[in-house]
Amino acid sequence: MASTSRLLTLLSLLQTRRDWPGAMLAKRLDISHRTVRRDVDRLREMGYSIQATMGPDGGYRLDAGSELPPLLFDDEQVVALAVALKAAAVSDVAVEEAALRALTTVRQVMPSRLRHRLDALEFEAIAAVGQSAKVSVTPDALIALSAAVRGREVLRFDYESSGSDSSRVDGGDAAAAIPQPPRRVEPHHLITASGRWYMVAWDLDRADWRVFRADRIRPRTPTGPRFVRRQVPGGDARAFVSARFKGSASADAWPCRGTVILGLPARDVLPFAGDGVVEDLGEDSCSLTAGSWSWRALAASLGRFDASIEVVEPPQLATAFGELAERYAAAAN
Repeated sequence: MASTSRLLTLLSLLQTRRDWPGAMLAKRLDISHRTVRRDVDRLREMGYSIQATMGPDGGYRLDAGSELPPLLFDDEQVVALAVALKAAAVSDVAVEEAALRALTTVRQVMPSRLRHRLDALEFEAIAAVGQSAKVSVTPDALIALSAAVRGREVLRFDYESSGSDSSRVDGGDAAAAIPQPPRRVEPHHLITASGRWYMVAWDLDRADWRVFRADRIRPRTPTGPRFVRRQVPGGDARAFVSARFKGSASADAWPCRGTVILGLPARDVLPFAGDGVVEDLGEDSCSLTAGSWSWRALAASLGRFDASIEVVEPPQLATAFGELAERYAAAAN
């Protein structure tokens, strides 16, 4: 084995486990103990922190060092790293430029077989709306969905949902998921939000737009015929998905929005206002304009501040407070 190839193999072995006995490394590489020591020294010169371990046979351990040395990844790690960088490059986090430069660097040295998989992956990111648990989706699954989007090919797939399609955002708690009949859609966008992945598609059987959770999609092969792209309502896929999260069928805004005066200083309300607007009214009060998917939900969310509440507008919000008050009074008896 050539020395460079042997060094890469040695580095790969050191990355797979914590401790390697020297004799085992020599046997795996078919070299002498002396050559193992020499190769370890060369890796140390390249910046790798490799510690000698004590014991009957002695051995080596790859540890964290003071500088970042050249890294070695297998195919799946390369694809996963590229997907993560691509997601960071279109996210709200202030690392877009650095992520894009890192992605370009990784792509330059990728084998063509991996570069083609990466190039097939296109998606968009939107800001988090509430808190969602992160759900695992394999890079291969994302690439398959993105390829259908990019190729404008009808996608057939099995889908697990909560059994309710009324919100037009397909997917609920995983524990409640039940099998659904195969779906036929024209996939248009792949979007990541709040730790989950979503596909925006025109549902051919329902003749309407739907948002599907990617982790519940099981694509069928082959894909269907090519289709002519449609325009997502509003023209912005990210705003369209964000609107669905808020319970709106059109604009990216809460369907129910109201203003109240809270008996708390603005500084105590601001950290918990979310996307609401807080106005300071003095030391002991402030106004809060916030939204939700229903008037009762908005009233209930405002009650979390545990302070006096005066409804400014609209009357529907005051009515919702009255309805909740009756329910809470009944629950207390």
